[in-house]
Amino acid sequence: MFYRYFLGSIAAASLIGCAGTYKGISATAELEPTAGNAVTGKVHFSQHEHGVVKVSGQVSGLKPNSEHGFHIHEKGDCSSPDGTSAGGHFNPAASAHGKHGQTASHAGDLPSLRANANGLAIVQFESTQLALGKGERDILGKGLIVHANPDDFQTQPTGNAGARLACGVIERQ
Repeated sequence: MFYRYFLGSIAAASLIGCAGTYKGISATAELEPTAGNAVTGKVHFSQHEHGVVKVSGQVSGLKPNSEHGFHIHEKGDCSSPDGTSAGGHFNPAASAHGKHGQTASHAGDLPSLRANANGLAIVQFESTQLALGKGERDILGKGLIVHANPDDFQTQPTGNAGARLACGVIERQ
């Protein structure tokens, strides 16, 4: 009897431990500089439970102590020297440009990058407006762009973020 109770307890504990584990889709964008720029980086995306995408990484080669617009663009094409081949902001709901996480914003509107004194920006946030691998908010195969200027979160449709310093394609791992 004790043996069955013991095995049942182990099985229950195993199921409880697995309940918090979720193996979702992961993707990465390798940021390469556009012509005349030196900005590079690597950004990771991972789909988690309840529609949360965790975004992490770093971007280097930025002007020290600067702020930069950071967006997902509609095309995974970084072939043009200035990054314009990536198209406009990823905006499947045809929303106005705005601050990440607000009701009125493009799906591709991300939090701005803030470079430290060494020109390095750490990327670390979670989003429910992005998805990996399914639905209209799927960002796989889209472009990731670092802009030259801060995003003002108001100017339509770009946030007045300026030239494209780096471009990468979000690819499934």
